[in-house]
Amino acid sequence: QVQLVESGGGLVQPGGSLRLSCAASGSIFKLYTMGWFRQAPGKQRELVATITSGITTRYVDSVKGRFTISRDNAKNTVYLRMNSLKPEDTAIYYCNTVPSHSDYWGQGTQVTVSS
Repeated sequence: QVQLVESGGGLVQPGGSLRLSCAASGSIFKLYTMGWFRQAPGKQRELVATITSGITTRYVDSVKGRFTISRDNAKNTVYLRMNSLKPEDTAIYYCNTVPSHSDYWGQGTQVTVSS
């Protein structure tokens, strides 16, 4: 069983930055491909960034060049560094394995980009 706890969200002005963290329980964390997902009001949840156990990363086009996903297996933690934030990045951000597992969804962390 894996438990995931997201943190680091908040209110930021357009052009600002945030770093999200996802702390995972479970000794096999390092074996999983992990991803950051987001869900904006009235929209479906989307996968925005993934990182494999071998540290290969992928991003959805809308965040390429602005977001960076990373992981620290010693700390069982996945990060999402978000720069040049835009109002359309406003959403609840979640982490999960990729493919996602329905039992692993946490509460998420709210990111609001507004002036």
